[in-house]
Order: sequence, then structure tokens, then C-alpha cells
Amino acid sequence: MMLSKTKDNELAQQMLHLVVPIAIQQFMLALVSATDALMLGFVDQTSLSAVSLAGQVQFVLNLFVAGIAAGCGIMIAQYWGKRDTASIEKVMPVALYTNLLSGGIFTVLALMIPGGLMHIFTNDPLLIANGASYLRAVALSYVFCGISQIYLILLKNTGHAALSSKISSSAVIINIILNAILIFGLFGAPRLGIVGAAYATVTARLVELVWAYFAVRHAHNVAIRWSGILHTSKVLTKDFWYYTTPALGAALVWGIAFVLYSVILGHMGSDAVAANSIASIVKSMVQCVIRGVSAGAGILVGNLLGANELEKAKNYGGRITRISILIGVVTGTILIILSPFVSHVAPMSDTAREYLQFMMVVLGFNLMGQSVNTTVLDGIFCAGGDAKFDMIGNLGAMWCFSVPLGFITAFVFHAPVWLVYIIISLDEIVKLPAVYKHYKKYVWVRNITR
Repeated sequence: MMLSKTKDNELAQQMLHLVVPIAIQQFMLALVSATDALMLGFVDQTSLSAVSLAGQVQFVLNLFVAGIAAGCGIMIAQYWGKRDTASIEKVMPVALYTNLLSGGIFTVLALMIPGGLMHIFTNDPLLIANGASYLRAVALSYVFCGISQIYLILLKNTGHAALSSKISSSAVIINIILNAILIFGLFGAPRLGIVGAAYATVTARLVELVWAYFAVRHAHNVAIRWSGILHTSKVLTKDFWYYTTPALGAALVWGIAFVLYSVILGHMGSDAVAANSIASIVKSMVQCVIRGVSAGAGILVGNLLGANELEKAKNYGGRITRISILIGVVTGTILIILSPFVSHVAPMSDTAREYLQFMMVVLGFNLMGQSVNTTVLDGIFCAGGDAKFDMIGNLGAMWCFSVPLGFITAFVFHAPVWLVYIIISLDEIVKLPAVYKHYKKYVWVRNITR
């Protein structure tokens, strides 16, 4: 009994050390979107909706960044558990040049064809025009983001999760302050509205990149050597892509489907777009603990697997999964309770407010399933290099269920917004039985280091 209690305390301490800073980081990132929406909502609903849709471009880029970071995190966590820093230093340049390339491409697209990008998400000329001006101004932040995330993921996985959180959260605070100054023209600054929000984002991303770069240099744990881009290890590069490709595929399969949900709602009117943007922001703020648990599970279980403590990793995986169930119920309930208050204070039309309250209730139930899926798929499975199942699960739940049924109900049967929203929010619930069945096979309990 005493031994079991000691193990519980050990797990709790390790998870708190990882989860708290990562959860704070996730909350602060969500807070940027919340303040953008709040401030731009006071400008007008068109600005709010336009930035929400333009933000889908950043979202798609984040899929590439997150996929590369997940694959990179798998390798770092296991090799760090093995205390093999030389192998980590050979892996990092591969992730660096990949994100540099993807961030650069998105920057060029946002500068050259911003209107074409906006047209993917809406056919409203006013939303397209406003969104295009935002994309041109924010374009440079995409390449900054791609590079900075590699530095932050290295800090997070090598014992500096708190420092990674501090850097990211500080950048968020800078973003929020500059948002207020540039959107409304405070302290003698020009009143730039939607473009001011973009300039604030670029500045914050630049600060984050510079700080993360120097933090890694001063940490003295593991270095990121830019020269390694030209001289990568063939063996470790092959390993990197072997484990990263499924993680990237899973992120793209999930994320593009999620973007299509926005496309569906984007063609159902400005009220639906505005309500969905606020609902998504509130959900992001509430689910920060879920993201923290998932990331913490990936790091902790990955370290144990890399150290060849397979039974301990298996035991911790089960305990963390049970924790995720409790967190899902709590966060989902909070979202449902908050729904009347948020819909009342949101700066939007009465119709949009009705949509918003209903969407938040639906998302509350969705969050209960998502807590388990995110922790197990993105955290525990990925820790053992088993990201392929995540991609398969997303294909089944989203591309064979929610996406086609969402399009059919919206554009063939012209169903009301509430029904369409329920259908596109069922993916996490549909996925749960398959996730549980695969978990019990324990395919993820393996050491992938060389």
C-alpha cells in the first residue's frame, strides 16, 4: 500500500512539473485569440469574422509545425530518457529546415495571394477584403513561428518546460498589449484596426523567436546547430521521418477536416462564423489543461520508454488515461456552465448569440471525449512512436463521418446551423471505442532509440 502511494505521489509530482507550465502556455496562446476577438468585436462583427477566417491559414501552418514538433518530440523525449544528447543534436536540424521551409511557403502565399486564400473559407466579398489585408500584414509571423517552435519544443522536452512556457506566455502578453495599442490607436499610435492586430502578432513572434534562440544557447543541455541542416545524419534522419510522417499525417488529416468544418459554417452566414469563432476560442481556453496533460504524458512516458523502463511506462500510461477522463468531465461541464454568460457578453448579433450558446453546450460534450483521445493519441501513443493509429482514427471519424455528413446536411438538405454543428462535433465521440481497443493492445510500449 505504501509503495503504491509513493508511486502515485511520484507520478503526481512529475505530471504537475510538466502539466502546469504547458497548460499555462496553452491558456496564454488561447488568450491571444480571445483578446483579438474581444477587441475586434468592438470594432465591428465583420472584423471579428474576417480575422477568425484568416486565422485558419495560421491554423493550417500550425498543423505542419505541430506534426514536425510531434515527431521531433518523440525522438527528443526517448533520447533524453536515455541521456543521449548527441543523437538529439543530429535530429534537430532536420526539424528546423522542415519548419523553415513550411513557414516560408505560407509567408509567400499570404503576401502574394491573400484574397485567394480567403476565398477558400468564405464567399462574402467584405470578409475576403478584410481578411486579405490582415494576411498581408501578418505574413512574416509564419516563418518566425516555424523556427521558434523548434527551439521551444527542445526546451520543453529537455527539462525546461517552465522556461518554454515563460517565453511563450511573455510573447502573448506583448501581443495583447500591442493589440490594444494598435487596434484602437492608444498612446498616440495610429488606429489600425484589423491590420494593427496583425502587426502585434508579428512583433510578438519575433520576440519569442529571439528569446527562445538565446535560451537554448544558454541552457547548455542540447544545441541546435544550423550547420547541421547541410550535414544531417542519414540514419537518424530516416528514423525522424519514419516516426514523424504518421504524426504529420495525423495532424493534417485532423486539421484539414477541422478547417472544412469552418468552410461549412463560413458559407452559412456571418452569424454562424462569428458564433463559431467565439465558441472555438472559449473551448481553447478551457481545454488548456487537456493539452498540458497530453504533452506531459508524451514527455514522461517517452522518457521512460527511452530509458527502457517499459513496465513503468505502461503503468503510468494507464494512470494518466484515468486522469484524462476526470479532466474531460470537469472541463466539459465548465464549458456548458459558462455558455449562458459568454453568449450574453459576446459583442455580436442576437442570432449569433443564440448560435453561440448552443455551440458551447455541444462542445462541452465533445470535450469529454477529446480529453481522452488527445491524451492517449497525441501523448501516450506518440511517445512510443505509434502515431499511425491517430491518422487512421481521424480518417474514420472525420473524413468518413463528420466531413461528408456535414457537407450533405448543410448544402444538400440545407439543414439549420444547430443540426450541422452537432454532426461536425461528433468526431471525438465516434473515435472513442477504437482508441480504447487499440490502447489495450499496448503497441505503444516500445523503445525506439538506437
